[in-house]
Amino acid sequence: MAVKKFPIEASHIMMFARAVGDDNEIYYDEEHAKGTEPGSIIAPPTFMQASAQFDPDYFLRPPVDGDGWFGSGGKPSGAKPKPEGEKSGGGGGGGLHAEQHFEYHRHPKPGDVLTATSKPGKTWVKEGKRSGKLTFSEGITEYRDQNGELVITAKGVGVATERPVDQ
Repeated sequence: MAVKKFPIEASHIMMFARAVGDDNEIYYDEEHAKGTEPGSIIAPPTFMQASAQFDPDYFLRPPVDGDGWFGSGGKPSGAKPKPEGEKSGGGGGGGLHAEQHFEYHRHPKPGDVLTATSKPGKTWVKEGKRSGKLTFSEGITEYRDQNGELVITAKGVGVATERPVDQ
């Protein structure tokens, strides 16, 4: 994910916290937040995932051209269909999001305008019992504020299977 501009607004934080069922006042009540260690409203721990909505190329967003969509459930596996004649790298298996870690260098807060840059991390392989080779790959996204300071480092791990699991 490469987000050029992710403005953080107090209302975005409040709505995200409500959507995930977290009613901690530090996410919406400015007076309450002033009396806490951070001293202001801050974003909940997984809030950075919302930055995907500011990335026009995010693969889970419905396309504007009306083509099939990865999240449409067009295939029972949910796997994005490959163009005719193209093979997937792992032999036709599937993939999933296995882990997500957030390292906070400081709390993101209203008024911040973040940018995100992504790079690949480590890759490793294990043998699965039912799906063959499992290829794990790490992606690292760094979120920096309007002053270029590192705010959060996010690390996600995906796993691709060599073949679908037999039912």
